[in-house]
Amino acid sequence: MIYYLDPFGCAKNQVDAENMMASLNGAGWVAADKAENADIIIVNSCGFIESAKQESINAVLSWHKFYPEKKIILAGCLAQRYSKELSGLLPEADAFLGINDLSGIVEAAARLMPGGNSSIVKPLSNCEAVRPLLSMPGSAYVKISDGCDNRCSYCAIPLIRGSFRSRRIQDIVGECKTLLDRGIKELCLIGQDLGSFGKDFPDGSDSLPSLMEALSRLQGDFWVRLLYIHPDHFPLPILEIIEKDKRFLPYFDIPFQHGSEKILKAMNRKGNSEKYLELIDKIRSRFDDAVIRTTLLTGFPGETEEDFALLLDFQQRIRADWLGCFAYSREEDTPAYDMKGRVAKKLALERKRLVEEAQIPITEKLMDRFVGRSFEVLVEESFDPIDNDERETLYLGRLPCQAPEVDGSAVILSPRALELGEKVPCRVFARAGFDLKVMPV
Repeated sequence: MIYYLDPFGCAKNQVDAENMMASLNGAGWVAADKAENADIIIVNSCGFIESAKQESINAVLSWHKFYPEKKIILAGCLAQRYSKELSGLLPEADAFLGINDLSGIVEAAARLMPGGNSSIVKPLSNCEAVRPLLSMPGSAYVKISDGCDNRCSYCAIPLIRGSFRSRRIQDIVGECKTLLDRGIKELCLIGQDLGSFGKDFPDGSDSLPSLMEALSRLQGDFWVRLLYIHPDHFPLPILEIIEKDKRFLPYFDIPFQHGSEKILKAMNRKGNSEKYLELIDKIRSRFDDAVIRTTLLTGFPGETEEDFALLLDFQQRIRADWLGCFAYSREEDTPAYDMKGRVAKKLALERKRLVEEAQIPITEKLMDRFVGRSFEVLVEESFDPIDNDERETLYLGRLPCQAPEVDGSAVILSPRALELGEKVPCRVFARAGFDLKVMPV
């Protein structure tokens, strides 16, 4: 019983994939490095925006074309959102599995094997503790919540993942301890909105600050990175915790989305550009090396040239270290789907291009401030020696200012062998585009 998992989507989806793999492994299945060696191919899909949905569907079609004899399971967000529709429209998929019960992948896979139910084995009870990690060496995502109650008018997440649900602090800390015992050096806390953590518990006992305080009591040399905090309920007490415990990186992933108050209201967001700038000022006043990552959205219904000018002005004023920009995707069953004033896709994409172009000099200048300074670098990849004498080996890694997958990298030139997944003291000696060149010290 051999499976191959083809992952798509965000970090939350990645953790889902890892938990599915843990369930399969615990039930006696074996993961294949290549699809050609597998009995079953699992496409763990994304269903967030149109381009991501199409990418996942194309994966199913491609795998069926290459390996028509193999069974294919479409799992994940796309299957959760469109299982009824796709079961009739996508015969290339032999089974569908949403995200409500990830352990159900064992039964879904077993039913496709010769003998059907006879091969079903209950997964081991400690599967989550030993989940395979699809992230780079030394780093792991820890999902502290799922679902979302923010109900941004353009967003399909509540349709897919439901209402906001927090995990208990005790469970999260236990998972983090297990990961640290496995040698992990960076814990990336993820959720649809970390700032809302604990609000769904009626006793009010859990919150993001209380979770961070609990993590502070763990022993060891590791980083904690917070990914995605909605700006409308950013918990300011976390700033004091980050000041006290340097293992919490001053890296703030805050998706502002727009600079026009009219558009923000239409998005069902409560803040405005001035409040958001005030939040950034508070953060930067506390941390000299504060790193701000944000996302902006172009082409939302009703976005005029004046609104877009406000967006560009906001971009210049916040001067985010890292910025991702997305063109609006019209998603059925969201409130924005029927809004008037639709912006042509071509125009939305052109505005996206202008935002990305304007961000280049901002990020480059902000990365320059790290040149000539020393930081720990998490080593992730190694490459062949860069000359025949093998005096230096090229590695790639990340500094505290760089989150996995979405930011630039640390390009490491080392005269000695480095261990992947370890943190190494390095000195930044140059910038190359968005990347930083470093050497071990």
